[in-house]
Amino acid sequence: MFSGIVEEFAEVVNIVKEQENLHLTLKCSFVDELKIDQSVAHNGVCLTVVSIQNGTYTVTAMKETIERSNIGLLKIGDKVNVERSMMMNGRLDGHIVQGHVDQTATCVAVDDAEGSWYFTFKYKFDKEMAKRGYFTVDKGSVTVNGVSLTVCNPTEDSFQVAIIPYTFEHTNFHTIKPGSVVNIEFDIIGKYLSRMMKLTSE
Repeated sequence: MFSGIVEEFAEVVNIVKEQENLHLTLKCSFVDELKIDQSVAHNGVCLTVVSIQNGTYTVTAMKETIERSNIGLLKIGDKVNVERSMMMNGRLDGHIVQGHVDQTATCVAVDDAEGSWYFTFKYKFDKEMAKRGYFTVDKGSVTVNGVSLTVCNPTEDSFQVAIIPYTFEHTNFHTIKPGSVVNIEFDIIGKYLSRMMKLTSE
């Protein structure tokens, strides 16, 4: 379980493809605090630490994760937003994030908001999936590359988020431009409500 409050960005230092799996090796400031089997969100994707050595750690992504996320698009040198699992004795500063990316979206616009920025993302809309809670609502929550954000100006297949300078500088949002592919996780509460409404209406 995560909160969507990114701790920092890690740098990809090695990528190894093994059959349908992808082994990613990264470095960040808290490598020495990690343990084998620990869960860490990478651009919002929950992955398990499988190796730690020489100031780096390695995680493995399987085929389904690669197909649903932008993990397979990563290159050596890329910056990845990372967050360790949430501690239950702290404040929930973001929102409930599972680390289970639903799909990708593409940045279609970045607009200057006089000190901040509005990023617009477009995603593939599926009516059946929308009935199950895979959509955005105005002032609702969405996770973009692991960052907990508030939705504004949603349409059937797009939404905007407002990014303040701190978030822009301390996450990989400063690398996102039109054409960039990001991971999105829709709000779990919306999914449960949609499911409950479907069951009670049958």
